[in-house]
Amino acid sequence: MLELSFTAVDVAYTRFAISPLWETVAAARLIKQPHPLYRPWLDEVRPRLRGVRWELLDALIPPRGLPAFLAPPPAVAVPELDLELATLRATPPETLATDLDWLPPSAATALLGDDPDRGLALLAGQIAAFWEAALAPYWPKIRSLLEGDLLYRARQLADGGAHRLLNGLDPTVAWSEDTLRVQHRYCTALRALRGRGLLLVPSAFIWPNVWSITTAPWQPTLRYGTRGIATLWERPSVSVPEALAAVLGRTRALILTELAVPASTTDLSARLGLTKGGVSQHLTVLRDAGFVSAHRTGRFVLYARTGIGEALCRQQ
Repeated sequence: MLELSFTAVDVAYTRFAISPLWETVAAARLIKQPHPLYRPWLDEVRPRLRGVRWELLDALIPPRGLPAFLAPPPAVAVPELDLELATLRATPPETLATDLDWLPPSAATALLGDDPDRGLALLAGQIAAFWEAALAPYWPKIRSLLEGDLLYRARQLADGGAHRLLNGLDPTVAWSEDTLRVQHRYCTALRALRGRGLLLVPSAFIWPNVWSITTAPWQPTLRYGTRGIATLWERPSVSVPEALAAVLGRTRALILTELAVPASTTDLSARLGLTKGGVSQHLTVLRDAGFVSAHRTGRFVLYARTGIGEALCRQQ
């Protein structure tokens, strides 16, 4: 069990953040160690990764644990991936060396140890490529779920203070007096936060585990499964909101509604009984309006709802 000892200052400096870099690394770990909950996502993503080079990232994900430098705790609440990758590329050599020490020797650890600048730049590029193939088409929906979790936690804090907030994070996490206790299978330690506070990060690719960072130079961090993870991969029956159809036209509204899960022009054509040319024309209009985005991964071009598109489809 991990025990985190708080002071009043630590409670005051406890905060939340969302981390696209962590989601990418955690998703890559799921490719290597699948869980049945994520099967719909895994089945869709594996074919797209065949043309993507991510062997360096792959080599840095051991069977147990993860090196902290791969996904350092974000300094701001909702960073873009580019900002987090810049932080990754700027990892101090001494921090990198410490994290590499507990990984088994490999060509990847040798590259990072011998030429940190080149190795980190290559790693950042591979993470970006993995993100584009495996997460970018889903990100508006994932981000919406994560932001919804933050709002829920804010309500818990307002209703019951830090006691309710910290006790409600996960069944394996419990708060009493001045200590947060986290049931870890492989970690037993008592850590004092010493005025640094705790960073809480909801994650879509972590269930059923919680992950923690307690070593310098990082802010102590606890990553936990966001509420509603299973709903991300559901395929609900499609119904077109009448108000949306009145604004966009029924066909475009139907296409936008179908993009609850990212899809190609061919997929949409087969599902909706429309010609590929017709679907393509409607997608162009929706993309120009900012309602959908296109993501090329090898021979696939996937269309996904943007944040604006997600918001439109929720107005029923």
